[in-house]
Parts: sequence; structure tokens; C-alpha cells
Amino acid sequence: MADAAASCAEHPIATRPHSLIAIAAAILLAGCEQDTQAQTSQSRSLQDASFDFFVLSLSWSPSYCEIEGADANRQQCNSGRRHGFVVHGLWPQFERGWPEFCDSGEPERVPNELVSKTIDIMPSAGLIGHQWRKHGSCSGMSQADYFVVVRDAWNQVTIPDRFRNTRSDMTIDPDDVEAAFLEANPGLPSDGFATSCSGRYVSEVRICLDKALDFRSCEEVDRRACSIDDAAMPAPAR
Repeated sequence: MADAAASCAEHPIATRPHSLIAIAAAILLAGCEQDTQAQTSQSRSLQDASFDFFVLSLSWSPSYCEIEGADANRQQCNSGRRHGFVVHGLWPQFERGWPEFCDSGEPERVPNELVSKTIDIMPSAGLIGHQWRKHGSCSGMSQADYFVVVRDAWNQVTIPDRFRNTRSDMTIDPDDVEAAFLEANPGLPSDGFATSCSGRYVSEVRICLDKALDFRSCEEVDRRACSIDDAAMPAPAR
């Protein structure tokens, strides 16, 4: 926020004397002030929101596609969609339990403009809409602000190299998945996330973040970790 304000203050257009440029400068600085106010308002609404922390759920997309088969969302799972870890959702969470399907005053439908800005990390319009209705509506934020925070949360996490550009199926101990995330993300506590399984497949990595999007411990999430020794992680479809 401070950097944004500084860049506005230092913009060269604000120092030129000509009247047209002065008008342009006034418009620029007003826009910067609005951006700063919006960021402040977003931060304040997060801190005041009636939940305790976030869970960023990262889905291993090939597992979802394999499990759902013909019922999988084709926008996400068509041949050539080489998705690995993607955002399943950003979930407001209590220390015990979580809220769902809240009355937010926002539309249920996510507009196409927001979908197009988000679909690179949440790879289907259906997923984006469902996650807003079930979880985003409980964040205390507008749709626009919520999906900004979803991307910020995604950017906080480094996907381990071994899970990027995967070309072959893997059988893996879920503890090794967690070890890879710990190594790739300094500051992530060992009790601050969990690998989840669906049947024999690694399905998700769920990472706990406070309202400032810093890593934090979360006992309830941690104890729901996958308990099988060998789990499947299919390669993305070619």
C-alpha cells in the first residue's frame, strides 16, 4: 500500500506546470487515492470479518479429473489441460468448524469479467461460482475483493518443483508431499497444513493462513491429514 502511494506521489506527470498535464495529474492522483482507500477498506473488512483464519485449498487437478471421470468438469479436465495444483478454494474458517453459504448481499453469480481474471488459477467457471457461493460469501468481502485475496493467497505459496510439469503418474507417501511443501515454503509450520486424500488419490493440500495471509498453525486442519502410506498422484492429461 505504501509503495503504491509512493509511486503515485513520484509520478513525473504530477510535476509539470502545463494546465492539461496538471488536470491529468489531478485525475491520476485521485485514482491513486481511490486505490489506496480501496486497499485500506479491504484490509479493514478482513480484520473485522467474523471468522478466525483462511484455509487455502490447493487441489491436485489430475486426481479430481480421474476420480470424477465422465462427470468431471470438461473446462478443467479436457485433454491438453495440463493443470497440476490449482486453487480449489479459499475458505473462511473458525478454530472449530467453518461457515458456509452466508448471506452476503452480493450476487450469487460471479460475473464473466471476474471469472476471466481468475480462471488461470481456478480452472472452471463452475468452480469459481460454487466457491463464491459456499465460501466467499462468508468472507465479509465483495466478490471483487474476495477474488483479489484468493490470488494473493495463491501467490503466498510456492508449489514444489517436483509437482511442476509432471509427466508421469506417481505413487507417493502423503508425508513426502508435506515434506516437499515445507522445504519450498520457509515459515510454513508443520502443523499449519495437511495433505488430503480421496480414496487412494492425493486430492488436496490445505494450507492455513491468517487474515494477513501469513502461514499459521491450525490443529483441526492438521489432524485431518491423509493417513494412507501410498497414494496416487496421476500425471496431467496430455
